[in-house]
Amino acid sequence: MYYKQINTEIGLLTIVADNENITHLFLAQSDFDIFKEENKIVSCSQCLILEKAAVQLQQYFQGERSMFDLPFSQAGTAFQEKVWSALAEIPYGQSRTYLDIAIKIDNPKAVRAVGQANKANQLPVFIPCHRVIGKNEKLTGYAGKQINIKAKLLDIEQIPYKNSE
Repeated sequence: MYYKQINTEIGLLTIVADNENITHLFLAQSDFDIFKEENKIVSCSQCLILEKAAVQLQQYFQGERSMFDLPFSQAGTAFQEKVWSALAEIPYGQSRTYLDIAIKIDNPKAVRAVGQANKANQLPVFIPCHRVIGKNEKLTGYAGKQINIKAKLLDIEQIPYKNSE
């Protein structure tokens, strides 16, 4: 596995790939440090897939890209994979509620489980879990306690939300 770090409007991001796919995007250095300790992983500044991902992320943050054209792979339960697939279908600049996603995957009572699947998404930004907000457009949790990052991503896409306070 290989990684590349880039500075962005939301801070230092770490992109991880195997030989064929982007497998992780870390929004926090502390999370990446734990991952790095547990996995054989090396820095790669010349890896084509990582370079392409870095360029596309920068384009996204500059408002020049609304979709990513990269191969992704992340392991999860069948339920999580359904949720992630539904997240990937949310158009740029739009949001959905946790209930909307639960209904989309034909499990309307699984609102909390949808939230947990969002939390387990290892490819935030690429698989846009930030586009899922609470009912009444309330800003809710993101990637642990990084609600400020979620707000910045929603601002980039001009998605309206209300602070949860």
